[in-house]
Parts: sequence; structure tokens; C-alpha cells
Amino acid sequence: MMKVDVILGLQWGDEGKGKIVDVFTPRYDITARFQGGPNAGHTIIFGGKKFVLHTIPSGIFHPQTLNVIGNGVIIDPFILFNEIDKLKDAGMTPEKNLLVSRRAHLILPTHRLLDAALESEKGASKIGSTLKGIGPTYTDKYGRNGIRVGNITDPNFRIRYEKLKAEHLSAVGHMGFDYAAHLFDGFNFVDYEAKWFDSIERLRGLKMVDSEVFLNKSLDEGKTVLAEGAQGTMLDVDFGSYPFVTSSNTITAGVCSGLGISPHRIGKIYGIFKAYCTRVGSGPFPTELNDHDGETMRVGGNEFGSTTGRPRRCGWLDLPALKYSVMLNGVDSLIMMKADVLNAFPMIKVCDNYQTDGEIISGFPFDLADGRIEPQYQEIKGWNEPLDRCQSVDDMPVALGDYVRFIEKEVGLPIDIVSIGPDRLQTLMR
Repeated sequence: MMKVDVILGLQWGDEGKGKIVDVFTPRYDITARFQGGPNAGHTIIFGGKKFVLHTIPSGIFHPQTLNVIGNGVIIDPFILFNEIDKLKDAGMTPEKNLLVSRRAHLILPTHRLLDAALESEKGASKIGSTLKGIGPTYTDKYGRNGIRVGNITDPNFRIRYEKLKAEHLSAVGHMGFDYAAHLFDGFNFVDYEAKWFDSIERLRGLKMVDSEVFLNKSLDEGKTVLAEGAQGTMLDVDFGSYPFVTSSNTITAGVCSGLGISPHRIGKIYGIFKAYCTRVGSGPFPTELNDHDGETMRVGGNEFGSTTGRPRRCGWLDLPALKYSVMLNGVDSLIMMKADVLNAFPMIKVCDNYQTDGEIISGFPFDLADGRIEPQYQEIKGWNEPLDRCQSVDDMPVALGDYVRFIEKEVGLPIDIVSIGPDRLQTLMR
């Protein structure tokens, strides 16, 4: 029986999932995104060109592979077609191998207004939302009030839209949020709504499928499928650093609900992590570095959000969080990204325990957000040299090999791939 392999992030997102999906795609007939929305930013670099995907699966650059936007994804059609047009400008034909689930929910322009109003209302307690309407869209989904892709062919679609729009505008008004005076990302509601409806017309021209039926039928026919996650485990709505999390399940379990796949059809699970840690937005980050080392990581890793452009917070690798993520996801194989960013460090620190209220704890705490967590570090010798000459694992500096083996021993899993640069060719298979 064919099974669905899974690639997902083990930290706070931005681990480099897009690059690895792109590298793996030639092995698969189908890639399928299973959760999240345009708050994601998956960057793929090859042939001297850089592409950033927010909604489309990262296998889109391989025309022989079908790409499915699953039911667990939420879609802003305007952002989706911005992506499609950029790919077409680069000489690709993404619409030919892209399928969209009828059950995927739509992000309305008023969802973005609600997002901004709610974030503004939180003040100093804001979570660092991307303001793409993610939270409000998932709220409507679980409140049984949402509009799905399949509804755009319904004759009453516009009526449903206007009813939900009126509810949203009423809520925004009650919060006292003057959206005309609070433009964000150049967002002008009237203009955006017009562009959104133009994109709805184009969406009707894409191939819509009942993705759960399509994927299970494909598996029955012997097709290979790779599921692509967005964000990271530490942002999971149930198991992440709540309440500073996203609005979906970013873990392996989310594949089942986000694609309509039975648990016994889950195959190999690849967990991706950086050789250090980053985080965008607010929320706890035990190993964060607000010093020269943190800035060295930020500049060396080009750590600026591909969706928001915001500088990412940087810090040393957090082993308790990584082990927790491995447990939650049932990871079989680890993939370490951005090893090259640590080239500049003669010594590398790794958090192996936490201290709270004078007590050493090795596990991941219930409430990481309570602010009483102090990381405890081990120091490891760095390789302190560029990795440009590395063509295979045999070329890796001894200290890099030692770092990899240290993490493998601590986590109890093999690191099968080490990424030493942003290009798809800068990928060492172990």
C-alpha cells in the first residue's frame, strides 16, 4: 500500500522546508500542502533565481509533478494569483499542474481587516500576526461560518459573501478600528476587494478537486505523494508556545485532517530544523540572542521574513524543544538546514536543558510563555571556516561532522541531509 511521506518544520517556522520539498519532488508524483495560508513563505533558489511561495506547494517547479492545495489550507485568491503570475513571468506554466481542493476555505478581504483590528486591540500583547487574515479565517471555519473554494460556483456565492462581509465590518466597527486610517501593507479595502473578485473569476478557471478523494485514489493507483507543511511545530495551535502560535495544526496529525488521509497511510516523516533557531513575531524564545552573535546569525542567514520582511529573532539550537517536536511528529529522519550560517563561530552553544525556579528540567514545559525559563548550554567547537568547497559529506570539516553527530546522539535520530547554502545544489546527502 502506498503511503504519504511528510516534510514539516520542527522549530518556529522558516526552517527551509520549501528548498527540501523542491529537492525531493523529482521522487514523487504529487506534492500536497496540508495547512496554513499565505502567512507561509517558502523560498526556493536555483539557476541564480529566487522564488517565494506562499500558497502553492513547493513542487511546482517540476512540471511532471502534480501540486495539490489541500483542504486544510486557507486561500486568498489575490495572493494566489500574484504567485501564479510571477511564475508565469519566469516562463513557467503553473496552472497546468496545480489542483485546488474544493474544501479549502477562502480568506476574504474583511478577514484581513479583522486581523489588523484584533492585533491592534491587543496592544503590547500582540502575537506578531502577518495580517494576512489567517486567524479570523480559521475562526470562521471552526465557527461553521466560512466560505469554501467550492462555493464560488454557487449562484448564491455573492449573497453569502456580502452577509459574511457585513458581520465582519460590524465586528471591526465595534472594536473602534478605523481601517481607512490604519493602512497596512498598502492595504486599501475597496481596491483590494475589487482585485479579490477579479481573482475569484480566475480561480473558477483552475482545476478544482475533492482532494481527499483524488489523493486516496492516487495512492490506490500506486502514485507517490509528498505532504508539505507550513510554519513549524512550535507554532502548532495545540502543542506550540501558546498563545503565540498560528491557527492550524502544523504537526504530522495535521496531514490527516488537512488532506483527508487516514493515519495508517502516513509513510516516512522528515523533520527539518536549522542548525540554530529563529522566530518571527512575539512569543517566548528561550535561546534568543540580543547581542553580536544574534546579529551575526541574522545577517549571515539573511534572517528576514519572506512573508513580512521583518527581521527574525535568532538564537542557539534548543534541544529540549527539538526533542519535543520529534516526539509529537514521529519523525524518522532529520534534515539540518543552514549549517553555513554557523561558519563564523569558533565556539557554538547548544541548549540541552532549562532551568526554572532553580530546578533543572530536560523536558518541554507546559507554558513556555511564563518567562521563567533559563536555557542551560553546552559548548561545542565550531568549524570556523566556509563550506563553499563541500561537494559531499566527505568534504565537511571535522568539527561540522562532530556537531551533526552530537545532535544525532542527543535526539536519537539520523541527520540524513545537511544543507550548506540556499541553492538546491548546496545539499549534502549523508
